[in-house]
Amino acid sequence: MSVNRLVPSNVAARAEKAGRIPVAFGRRFFLFLFMGLVWIAPAWREPRFLYALAFWDVVALALWAWDLSRIPKPGQLEVRRIWSEPLGLTKPMSVALEVHNSSSASISAKINDEAPDTFCRELPSADISAPGKGSGLASYAIQPRSRGDAHFGDVWLRYESPLRIAQRWARARLGQTVRVYPNLEEAQKLRIYLIRSHQIELEKRLKRQRGYGREFESLRDYREGDEWRDICWTATARRGKLITKVHQIERSQVLWLVLDAGRLLRARVDGLTKLDYTVNAALSLAQVAFYSGDRVALLAYGRKPQQRVGAGRGVPHLRALLESLAQVRAESFEADHILAAEMLLSMQSRRSLIVWLTDLAETAATPEVIECAAKMATRHLVLLGIIGQPELHGLVAASPEDTSEMYRYTAALEIVQRRDLLLRRLRQQGVLTLEVDPTRLSTALVNRYLEVKERSLL
Repeated sequence: MSVNRLVPSNVAARAEKAGRIPVAFGRRFFLFLFMGLVWIAPAWREPRFLYALAFWDVVALALWAWDLSRIPKPGQLEVRRIWSEPLGLTKPMSVALEVHNSSSASISAKINDEAPDTFCRELPSADISAPGKGSGLASYAIQPRSRGDAHFGDVWLRYESPLRIAQRWARARLGQTVRVYPNLEEAQKLRIYLIRSHQIELEKRLKRQRGYGREFESLRDYREGDEWRDICWTATARRGKLITKVHQIERSQVLWLVLDAGRLLRARVDGLTKLDYTVNAALSLAQVAFYSGDRVALLAYGRKPQQRVGAGRGVPHLRALLESLAQVRAESFEADHILAAEMLLSMQSRRSLIVWLTDLAETAATPEVIECAAKMATRHLVLLGIIGQPELHGLVAASPEDTSEMYRYTAALEIVQRRDLLLRRLRQQGVLTLEVDPTRLSTALVNRYLEVKERSLL
């Protein structure tokens, strides 16, 4: 997938006046006025010196007006916002601002960019010097903390001549919407690291083996020992003898990524939500699956389906998955697992691998997602990935020293044991389970997928 296609577009606009009074006094103007205060001392004895003070102020205003006339008009400045790489979650990068000065006078500008608060904790600013008939460039650092679409506003300028007596204020309307994707660099590094022991390459070069799998390969005469379910009765009727269907291992299987975006996934671990970790893991797994020759589909849901992408492969399909994953948002309500399971069963009739990433509610009743996973396991191979809670395991591992810690220890132990019991029951029903801390989810998920491919479990 071409990274350049994910880079936001550069935008440019002519500056215009900012506000009703788009001019101001520079620092040196006030310094010049302060120097005129020396006339106050002799004015105590001789009031005529007040005329000198007034004359000094008039000279200061004249200098200010003269300097203001030399400063380029806002329409003579063009401002550009320049992007050099795609926006990735928690990925540090920089945004460049360029000011092109079409006048003959040089300027020094203080600029502020209206960046979203999820990119910078403070309003970003930069200093730019643009010579006459030339351009100046500056940049500021950002680090997106939320996926999805974000809006950048206008760029504001406060610029002056080298004399720094007068100032002009201007704005450039550079409003644009940019999209923050999952961390692309993390997914790339993980993919390279996890293509170990040539397992992915082995899948790509896998020989066509007859007698295994359920993908049709050819027809042949019936032989002793063939299963009756493999007999092709239509061909048998035409030829007047038993004909057997020969199958091969499926070389292109379907992988469904099912992401729970309910309230449980809003919990934060190390600054990111659990949903952010599941989205990053889904992107990593999708890339590895493409290298294995599988087709990948996506279903993200809360109370209602949020994003849905059918099974496919190739660079355009990976781009569609990436765009959808960037827009998955955590909801404040419990997700409707039953609706998601029914929708998936209706869309995917052929046996496939379902990777379901979710979390378990701490209730006395059996969570809906457990019941849905067991139901889907009758038709598909289900891998249920549960986002672990590091703080619970920390409480269980520690030895309580007083009564209050004993209560917390007991409650944490009960939750951990209940989760283990639920997952054990699922495994007995043929569901693959995985419970892991959010920070290790991507690695554990891809490892389990490679294990499924290596053992031909699907």
